[in-house]
Amino acid sequence: MTRSLLVLFCAVFTLSVFGQITRDVSGYYQDYRTKGPSEDVPVQLVNQKTGKTYQAITNEDGKFLFQNVELLANTDTTVFELSVSNKKYKQEIFTIKIDSDHTGEYKMDPKNPFKTSTKVTWMFNWGDWNGTENYWSHFTAKAVLVIYGFCLVLVFIYSLLQLSLSIAYAKSKKRKSEEVKPVYNPDTAKTVTIQLPMYNEMYVADRIIEAAAAFDYPRDKFDIQVLDDSTDETKDLIAKKVAEVAARGIRIEHIHRVDRTGYKAGALDSAMNKVQGEFIAIFDADFVPESDWLQRTMPYFEDDNIGVVQTRWGHLNKTYSMLTELQAFGLNGHFAAEQGGRNAAGHFINFNGTGGIWRKKCIESAGGWEHDTLTEDLDLSYRAQLRGWKFKYLEDVVAPAELPITMSALKAQQHRWMKGGAECFVKMWKTILTFKNVRLSDRVHGMAHLFNSSVFMFILIMSLLSLVVLQIKDSFSDLNYVIQYGSVFILSTVFLMYYYWLAYRDKTANKVTSFFRFIGRFFLFLTVSLGLSLANTIAVLEGFMGIKSSFVRTPKFNVSKKNEFKGNKYDKKSISLITIGEGILMCVFGFTVVNRSIYGDLGMVPFHLMLTIGYGIIFFNSIKELRRG
Repeated sequence: MTRSLLVLFCAVFTLSVFGQITRDVSGYYQDYRTKGPSEDVPVQLVNQKTGKTYQAITNEDGKFLFQNVELLANTDTTVFELSVSNKKYKQEIFTIKIDSDHTGEYKMDPKNPFKTSTKVTWMFNWGDWNGTENYWSHFTAKAVLVIYGFCLVLVFIYSLLQLSLSIAYAKSKKRKSEEVKPVYNPDTAKTVTIQLPMYNEMYVADRIIEAAAAFDYPRDKFDIQVLDDSTDETKDLIAKKVAEVAARGIRIEHIHRVDRTGYKAGALDSAMNKVQGEFIAIFDADFVPESDWLQRTMPYFEDDNIGVVQTRWGHLNKTYSMLTELQAFGLNGHFAAEQGGRNAAGHFINFNGTGGIWRKKCIESAGGWEHDTLTEDLDLSYRAQLRGWKFKYLEDVVAPAELPITMSALKAQQHRWMKGGAECFVKMWKTILTFKNVRLSDRVHGMAHLFNSSVFMFILIMSLLSLVVLQIKDSFSDLNYVIQYGSVFILSTVFLMYYYWLAYRDKTANKVTSFFRFIGRFFLFLTVSLGLSLANTIAVLEGFMGIKSSFVRTPKFNVSKKNEFKGNKYDKKSISLITIGEGILMCVFGFTVVNRSIYGDLGMVPFHLMLTIGYGIIFFNSIKELRRG
């Protein structure tokens, strides 16, 4: 908030005929930013002893005049309070002492000038229309603050729930050493069908088929189904690889569909009647599970109440670029503090679509795979758990997978996850609230879980309204006290920081070094997440509004180093309205950062700087990939 400089020059006048001492007090009001005069500023002078008030207003030269100001005759000095009283200015009160015996020109000490705060409106002053305070502008300002505050509260609640999961996860880590793990026995191994759903995966199809065929598990107890919806040469590559694996004595079947109804969920559902095993392990094409993966997971199904065993995702190409490192950072949070915390507290978790095993009976009792959402895994997970099935999450068992290496691939993946989450919320929220025999805490965390993707929508609304909030701050000094409460929600960042610190897997023996490295990674992750809020919000809105779209799978690359990347025909790149919007938001928030920094109003500068950088990273990477493509 800029400041104005008030300089008073007080002249000495003669005594009245009654012996009362009076003075004409004049002064000049100068705008601190422009160094020019401030016109039409109401100024008030109050005698602290008698309470008598004098009113004046600055003219076009910024000058004001109080005429015949009475001083106390029997004292050395008279104390006054000088204040600016209209709503365009933050009201501040100054003490003025005028010597009753002073006979010369009266001047204030130039080394200690009066200061008061005034507006720095960079758009418009909507609190003063044609010189008159407008009721509706004030009402609108309050409405904006209510919506802004509502978004802040929802983000705060989200971070608070994540904190509760973090605490549950931290406690479970201490109990983990006492947990008795079931032991694998090849003589009692249960039958498993491994399903590998694919669609045009020419770069990785061979790799995942080989990984599944290499499982160290009794050969008569597992078989492989390659669920192939491919429309290009991938189907021929798969057919060749399946024949090769089958020749080695491994039971494997190539199931090719020409009708992609239901996409991945449709492929899984259509193959159910061909499943030979009691259990179904599912891997997406970009996964490369270790050979002992079945040995480490299947023993947990000795508990007949367990319907799903989910394992943690690893990262094959984490060090490929900063983009992949940030994705790994975020996914580690989900697969540690969130999945681990939910499981430890007994709340509902979700099968992550891959890297897990279903009990076939669990799928059937929950109603089977449905394809009315883009996240069929989340949908089926909740339907199964509401019916009493228990899910087991194994953090120590890792299923390595490939991370998207391009911005376009990442945005495609995020769009599917965000939209699918919103679709599941619309589909399931009433069921979660009304289903019998569900704990209140499970209902709360379940609702929050399905609603998680919506946090991007509230972040976007909050960031856009923050521009308007600055205008309110400039135009309505009486509402500034409300805005100041927003600083309380810095706690949201602290809570999330703890959440990700627990999941941070790059810790070294030197805790100080690790922590500072983590701080840099956390804020960069947060910055890029803010930059994705526009694209993710559109995906969430599509989900809430029931706008249907095809299942856009994430392009796979099968590269771990940059010099290995030779292009990818599936990674479609085109400039979109969303990319243009990200560029515009980068400029808007960047201008705000510069403007507010110049005038010393730094309250929202860090937030707007993160938005500027975040949208800039998303925008420039999208444009760079477009040019390279």
